[in-house]
Amino acid sequence: ADSILDIKKMHIQQKSYLYPTRICYKTSLKEKPLGDEVKIADLETFTDGSVLYFKDLGPQIGWATVFLAEYIGPIFMYLIFFLSRNCTCIYPDAKEDAPMTCMQQLACACYVGHYVKRVLETIFVHRFSKATMPIGNLFKNCTYYWGFSGLISYFTNHPLYTLPACELQIYVGLSIYLFGELGNLSIHLAFKNMRPAGSKTRVIPVPNGNPFTLLFNLVSCPNYTYEVLSWVGYAVFTQTCFAGLFAVVGGARCCSGRWPSTGTTRKNSKRTPKTERQ
Repeated sequence: ADSILDIKKMHIQQKSYLYPTRICYKTSLKEKPLGDEVKIADLETFTDGSVLYFKDLGPQIGWATVFLAEYIGPIFMYLIFFLSRNCTCIYPDAKEDAPMTCMQQLACACYVGHYVKRVLETIFVHRFSKATMPIGNLFKNCTYYWGFSGLISYFTNHPLYTLPACELQIYVGLSIYLFGELGNLSIHLAFKNMRPAGSKTRVIPVPNGNPFTLLFNLVSCPNYTYEVLSWVGYAVFTQTCFAGLFAVVGGARCCSGRWPSTGTTRKNSKRTPKTERQ
């Protein structure tokens, strides 16, 4: 065997239920997993008689598949309540001839538009450094996104929904939302241009000509900063508490989930500015 992938293929021949992305090899319990492309000859500590530590990572599923599932679901979840706002089975206070307010139509357009953007980014923009993740993440992530979508949509489309007290609140919140959406898209495009197609290269990103990327001078992953900002704006102009809660929980998840990845990026990059923060 010349590479780790070759060893995996030999292992699969012995245990047919395994596949490459489910197998993890390490030279020691404290070391990071060895990539498929690693050559055995390049492992300085690996000699005749050395041991590779094996771990079964369990059933895996593609990153893109998980992203599509967790982003397409909220679109349908939101539209279920949006289209059923006059249904007394869901809303006992509903009236058959109750008109849909412009605010509720705007909220629907922004909510659905956000996830349509995320689906298109998954298909055309994102480049994943890892092919798969544990299949359990599919159920965990879908529960999170779909659950919040149902809560936000239920109350935003409720017949007793209360409009914001003044138009200024709507304009300010909508402006924040659109600013966050444009910023998030800009960062995703910047990330795409930093990683060639088919590559797993990690670099510390730097600003380009797009002013939204200036936030790279302060944080490693400003796409999450803009994402949270977008939901804060949505919560402001829709005046929905669950949208605000979604922004808070989402911000906490982004911070806790990005520290390990950021550390790996710093180790594998030549640029690590002293001013950089998570």
